[in-house]
Amino acid sequence: MSGQQLEGVAVNPLRVVRIEKVTVNIATGKSGEPLEKAKKVLNQLTAMTPATKRAKKAIKDFGVRKGEPIAAVVTLRGKGAGDFLKRALDAISNKVKESSFDDYGNFSFGIKEHIEIPGTRYVPELGIFGATVHVTLGRPGYRIRSRGIRPAKIGANHYVSHEDAIRFMQNNFGTNVAS
Repeated sequence: MSGQQLEGVAVNPLRVVRIEKVTVNIATGKSGEPLEKAKKVLNQLTAMTPATKRAKKAIKDFGVRKGEPIAAVVTLRGKGAGDFLKRALDAISNKVKESSFDDYGNFSFGIKEHIEIPGTRYVPELGIFGATVHVTLGRPGYRIRSRGIRPAKIGANHYVSHEDAIRFMQNNFGTNVAS
């Protein structure tokens, strides 16, 4: 039997919810030295090289030009994603608002200061940055929608629902979901 057991009933292995990816974003709003510092902070937090995101449109009031690099982002998958998520949830006391969850198994939360994440040391030369953490949950079989040969749609009942995502976070990470 290849499925997990739940009170004597076999669970379909294709219905098991898992973390697909965790995306960590630090938006500085301007290029140059602040963005370089944000990249170093992301590298310190995740031990991965961050990518740069560019402005999609110009915002004259903020002095942002279209195409200007304004944010740094890192995508974590696999075991590293779960480990970082545990540390990030500790920074916000394992509390996530219910409104942070969408209908497709995704949720996001913000961290006001990156030094609140356990295991992070303060480096005065870099300063303090806030970060946004986006978590994408999925099930085995999600790959069929993005594969190169014969991509297909995923059935509506196979998506991770709002309730499934909340239950997964409560059971696996001890997260308190508040209304």
